[in-house]
Amino acid sequence: MHDRARVSLLGLCVGDAFGETMARPGAAKRIAKRLLPLPRPWRWTDDTAMAISIVQILERRGTIDQDELVAAFVERWRREPDRGYGLGAFTLLQRVAAGASWRDEARQMFGGRGSYGNGAAMRAAPIGAFFAPDLERVRAEAVLAAATTHAHPDGAAGAVAVAIAAAAATSGIAGTRLLETVIEFTPESATRRGLRRARELGVDFEVQLAGEELGTGCNISARDTVPFCIWVVARHPRSFEDAVWTATSEVGDSDTNGAIVGGIVACATGAAGIPVLWREATEPLPAELR
Repeated sequence: MHDRARVSLLGLCVGDAFGETMARPGAAKRIAKRLLPLPRPWRWTDDTAMAISIVQILERRGTIDQDELVAAFVERWRREPDRGYGLGAFTLLQRVAAGASWRDEARQMFGGRGSYGNGAAMRAAPIGAFFAPDLERVRAEAVLAAATTHAHPDGAAGAVAVAIAAAAATSGIAGTRLLETVIEFTPESATRRGLRRARELGVDFEVQLAGEELGTGCNISARDTVPFCIWVVARHPRSFEDAVWTATSEVGDSDTNGAIVGGIVACATGAAGIPVLWREATEPLPAELR
């Protein structure tokens, strides 16, 4: 369980850091020739920072303890607030650090609707790796983790979809069958409707058109991020390099796309499937999680 979650975290971290470089000048030329970004190390973002906390809580408790998870989120945010946290997450963590209830803050976001952003999804892959192959448990734990920051049902649906995809990949499920498994366990939502559309497109559909149809995270929401990412995983189920290049080459939330796809595909390939040059170029994880 622990080893699987750590491999997923490593894939998430590398994908996140690689995707973050796509915001730098000259990315289009690198994409065209598949040239690895310079300078190095590639710095990971809040996606990895929050996923680190999830893995640490799972290893310590064997379940998502929401209060401990939020405390871990806050502590890591206090130490490194410059990891690229979105405005919503930054504000929530800032208020919780000042003594507010995370339950109240999560519910009050976006005018009382709660967040339907992709933040719960970006950190969810290690949950699926940890609890695979028990998909019901994966779904329940993903909901618990999502609720700490994303009270909107669609924010939770995104987290469930990513966690289920990681669990499925861990169990050797790939391609269209992976998409079908994710759809089966994802709650009814805009994200689930996007996943159904991804299945209709098929894994051989043209990448740019799939991104335009499904969304690539330009709105930073679960519904316009997760379906495309899961489609990419279904298209490249056992090639970390192809999957992460595909996920991050389209204009959008490239670091989150890289984190989601990297965290899932690593469950299928293992650590050995993550290119050595990519691993060496990425800022290291904390020593206790390597």
